[in-house]
Amino acid sequence: MSVSPVNDSTPSPGEIASAVSHPAREQLELACVLHALSDPMRLRIVAALADDGEMTCGGFGLPVSKSTCTHHFKVLREAGVIRQRVDGTTRLNSLRRDDLEARFPGLVAAVLSAAAAASGTFAPEATGTLAPGGLRSPAPASH
Repeated sequence: MSVSPVNDSTPSPGEIASAVSHPAREQLELACVLHALSDPMRLRIVAALADDGEMTCGGFGLPVSKSTCTHHFKVLREAGVIRQRVDGTTRLNSLRRDDLEARFPGLVAAVLSAAAAASGTFAPEATGTLAPGGLRSPAPASH
């Protein structure tokens, strides 16, 4: 019986980055995007990215296990909602707002607005502070 040699080499960042696949803009499907946005944790991720831009996976402070977070990021990435890029040992996430807007005009704003209304907060584009659900709470009124 022959034994194959073990490859102990660590993949380069370029090799890791190439392993992170994203659908092209024209491949985005409404049903997949809506499914990705249907989960409260994934919606919280999208709301944070809509407001803060690029964030690391650990920067969201989600109250779920690391493996569950990984699952949520995978669903969002495979649906084309987020883009992930590798920076060293970290994955940086950003919202694919331009691609989503091109394929489904107004969808992101409508979903974030509806989610904010359902939770009693303003949309991330509005001023205010992060509420416990990850969405915006109203800014104090100035008179």
